[in-house]
Amino acid sequence: METSLIQKKKFFIIDFDSTLAKVESLDLLCEISLEGRPDKDECLRQVQEITNLGMEGKINFSESLTKRLSILKANKRHVPELVERLKNNISDSFNRNKIFFEAHSEQVYILSSGFKEVIVPVVAELGIKAENVLANSFEYDEEGNIIGCDKENPLAGDKGKVATLKKLNLKGEVLIIGDGYTDYEPKGAGLSSKFYAFTENVRRQSVIELADHIIPTLDEFLFLENLPRAQSYPKSRMTVLLLENIHPEAIRLFKEEGYNVEFVKGALDEDELCERIKDVSILGIRSKTMVTAKVLEHANKLISVGAFCIGTNQIDLKACTTKGIAVFNAPYSNTRSVVELTIGSIIMLSRNIIQKSNWMHEGKWDKSATGSVEVRGKKLGLIGYGNIGTQLSVLAEAMGMEVYYYDVVEKLQLGNAKKCKSLIELLSIADFLSLHVDGRASNKDMIGEAEFHAMKDGVIFLNMSRGHVVNIPALVKAIKSGKVRGCAIDVFPYEPKTNNEEFINELRGLENVILTPHIGGSTEEAQFNIGQFVPNRMTEYVNSGTSYGSVNFPQIQLPELKEAHRLMHVHNNVPGILANINQILAKHNINILGQYLKTNEAIGYVITDIENDVRHSEELVKDLKNIPGTIRHRMLY
Repeated sequence: METSLIQKKKFFIIDFDSTLAKVESLDLLCEISLEGRPDKDECLRQVQEITNLGMEGKINFSESLTKRLSILKANKRHVPELVERLKNNISDSFNRNKIFFEAHSEQVYILSSGFKEVIVPVVAELGIKAENVLANSFEYDEEGNIIGCDKENPLAGDKGKVATLKKLNLKGEVLIIGDGYTDYEPKGAGLSSKFYAFTENVRRQSVIELADHIIPTLDEFLFLENLPRAQSYPKSRMTVLLLENIHPEAIRLFKEEGYNVEFVKGALDEDELCERIKDVSILGIRSKTMVTAKVLEHANKLISVGAFCIGTNQIDLKACTTKGIAVFNAPYSNTRSVVELTIGSIIMLSRNIIQKSNWMHEGKWDKSATGSVEVRGKKLGLIGYGNIGTQLSVLAEAMGMEVYYYDVVEKLQLGNAKKCKSLIELLSIADFLSLHVDGRASNKDMIGEAEFHAMKDGVIFLNMSRGHVVNIPALVKAIKSGKVRGCAIDVFPYEPKTNNEEFINELRGLENVILTPHIGGSTEEAQFNIGQFVPNRMTEYVNSGTSYGSVNFPQIQLPELKEAHRLMHVHNNVPGILANINQILAKHNINILGQYLKTNEAIGYVITDIENDVRHSEELVKDLKNIPGTIRHRMLY
């Protein structure tokens, strides 16, 4: 019985350079010791080349070490700075999983060809014992220059990790995590049961081919071995699909979180998305990709959809809600950009700038003021008085315009803006009309022949909202008749899916018509802001369950999850769900630390924090999922 228990004990042998630390210690020491030398870049290149040859097993360790030390010309005074830099370069997945090192401090060993005086103070940050660090030691001359290492240490020679591990003689299952060939050697010698190729920092194909498992993060290893960890489910197993050339900042943030990120420049049609969305956990789109009920039928793992824009009419929100998929957008991030384009278009149209510019390129000089007017004192009519409408109102007033608006929702006017009682009233008084409404289906063709007829003769018309809200044939007719003397359109009922597709529309070729390819929010500032805002909302939801900012979920702002497990339950909004959840928790003798519930007209969202020392059985999870009306259940810790 005692022998059986010993055999089941696990030991964890972890490499240091490029595994526990993001970098190679000697590479970093090289940077420090060569600071100020004119040949620094060349020396760094040589050291890196030698390091890679050694890690790939193409030269032996002693040769690699000797060559690198001869280039370094390092001194003992450089070691403290090296330690401090390495403390700031602990791999992210190691840093967030201190719970593992605390629980298994006796069984975690660092086995490295690096140097103990550097490694010990760094791994102490994770709670790893100094006596469990097996590494080389520097040798110094009288002036403190590093001249080599202790030749008596097996780790200073070839197959040093094999010899050291053999001498350690661990009684139990030995698991090795590393990124280099020398990390694999003990497995090849039969001293460990599994070798895990760690790829968070470096990916070496020759090493990957030797591995029992490839682990992009420590989270993956801990999940596979069912060990204490910071993440209940490794993010490296979750795929993020980003379409329509979403800003690189979003890609960076998702990768930084540890997700597997796939990126597509253009939009996908329904059939293409049905195929690509399989096994995707997070989907990011802009305005051209339609997330339909059919698409969602193929989304077997989808947790959240992010619209990297203001509108969400391209997403079937009802279908997302019934499947427990939280949808987020960016209602404020590109507001200023749209407003500035609108202001610029108003001025250009009032002065007929486009036509005059075209004539100039043709060599025609027309200095006439005919049809060219100031915007000061003119009446601007805003159809829709939301985030964009209100900010446009403020800037237009600053230019001396009189602002009128109409909105179906009661809104508090800013400055001197005046609310109209009806759309027809607004249309009849405005010199400039600018649309800023959402894309709901009921807004289709809200501006058609009757509405153009109600406008002033010679009105200037702008649509920066949604393409389908304006009837294009009616607009063309109004332009040709002179009812509309100029217009700026940024959105269209049909828009090309890629930059290579031709834009076809009846508005092409008409005078004093500004056509822009849906670029209202396409500024570097807006796209960067959106690229930050939406991923932050989505990862917050995945990480903690916080639904604040969701357009279809009950909005709950949750406290940080500390020393607890969090159960999240999405269900149809019917009576008795909360009582059922609590009955099941009581049945399993689980104490509740905190509980939050919010509902909307369709669904309810319950978050329950419970003690983290509870061993969650499959039976508990099964019971919660089987509550009648359950849509989705997730557990976080």
